[in-house]
Amino acid sequence: MAFPRASGILLHPTSLPGPYGIGDLGQAAYDFIDFLVASGQKLWQILPLGPTGYEHSPYTMNYSAFAGNPLMISLDRLAQTGLLHRADLEPLGDVDPERVNFEGAIAHKTRYLEQAYQQFSPSPAFAEFCQEQAWWLEDYVLFIALHEQHPDLMWYQWPPELARREPTALAAQREALAERLTYHQFLQFQFFEQWRSLRTYANERGIQIIGDVSIYVCEHSADVWANQEIFKLDPETLAPIYRAGVPPDYFSATGQLWGNPVYDWEKMEQTDFDWWVDRFRATLLYVDLVRIDHFRGFEAYWQVPGQETTALNGEWIPAPGEAFFQTLGHRLGHLPVMAEDLGVITPPVEALRDRFDFPGMKILQFAFGEDAQNPYLPHNYNRNCVVYVGTHDNNTALGWWGEATPTERHNLAHYLGYRSPERLEGVNWRLIGMALASVANQAILTLQDLLDLDSQGRMNDPSVNGGNWRWRYHSSEQLTADLATRLRELTQRYNR
Repeated sequence: MAFPRASGILLHPTSLPGPYGIGDLGQAAYDFIDFLVASGQKLWQILPLGPTGYEHSPYTMNYSAFAGNPLMISLDRLAQTGLLHRADLEPLGDVDPERVNFEGAIAHKTRYLEQAYQQFSPSPAFAEFCQEQAWWLEDYVLFIALHEQHPDLMWYQWPPELARREPTALAAQREALAERLTYHQFLQFQFFEQWRSLRTYANERGIQIIGDVSIYVCEHSADVWANQEIFKLDPETLAPIYRAGVPPDYFSATGQLWGNPVYDWEKMEQTDFDWWVDRFRATLLYVDLVRIDHFRGFEAYWQVPGQETTALNGEWIPAPGEAFFQTLGHRLGHLPVMAEDLGVITPPVEALRDRFDFPGMKILQFAFGEDAQNPYLPHNYNRNCVVYVGTHDNNTALGWWGEATPTERHNLAHYLGYRSPERLEGVNWRLIGMALASVANQAILTLQDLLDLDSQGRMNDPSVNGGNWRWRYHSSEQLTADLATRLRELTQRYNR
């Protein structure tokens, strides 16, 4: 569907400032919403909120598509409810305030979360949460508890009776691990209580939250373990027969091998896409709009044999995208969906997107390497799209400009009316203005570009496996009144 003209900022909660090594759902999140309001924005886009594993990618290393990341639980908010003593809360010392310290934050915050659990008395609200969410929560907490018992093993390497989910074995583990199951239920309850409060604060101030649904789930996740029949797994070993990725593209000459197991879409269709319907229904309980990552995978997906080390030797496999979205609309009604249609986009992918009137994405950093027919140039947009200077996968605007080819620098300068790129200053704000001025119904900016950051502010580099997802800003004081005024004036000038 087409959305009203608006603009907003892309910022994952882990990038918020705070003393515990990672951004969370505490006061800095409320300060950020206040900045959105002061700067005239209407949208806050986030990345997937789930608990992350190795290298902490919210897209490829998620233990659950339904759970929240306990590291985002605010310790200060727990103190406000009496579960912790504020005087006992110590900051995580000796850390870079502009980098998430995942390892340090895990150890530091887990100690306090376990203390809070010891002070927690189950309430009617907690019981109601566990009952309403039991359809995913029971499998998730058991998966996490078993993962704690076997931290170095994939789920399909667990004892066979657990890997294959034999009812007697699962019942025995639920009894033996009962205390850990309740602890992980407690963490999910606290996460979603804090998130619900934050979203309500945003909505009451006219801010809508754009969530993100990654098309795939992690190989070592409760989703695959509990739903083995809908993935292409080896019947003997239960390991993935095929893995997901994309062929060579803008980001990598050997493609991107994400490693996620691919779906058995035929079996999914036989169940009326129940798992996906549940996933969207759950997501829409906590966000207002949904960005579908790797939308083209619903038309056809890149399938790579499970033992390959790059994505080169894959093939495109058709997916039942039209039947899926028809079913989703029939069962859920209104679909507030945005489509991430980047990469190898074919006419059938565009037809699927347009069949359901989903807005696609335009990236200004992709616009200046070709001629005037480049689809990412603003004069080629239709209204039903979302424009970005860059996304979480791109460099910052200043970082991009520093690495831009002579052709890109020349084309951008001429597009802005300059004879020479040497005369062009403040490239990030020029691109911000270009995005806001375009006819695209929605424009999403990154906070890094608003803060004039270079490549040090990059969130993710898809061509590099390690060290991503760690950028954060160091203080809410960076969100100054002058910055809010500057952005608000541009936003009002272009009727957003």
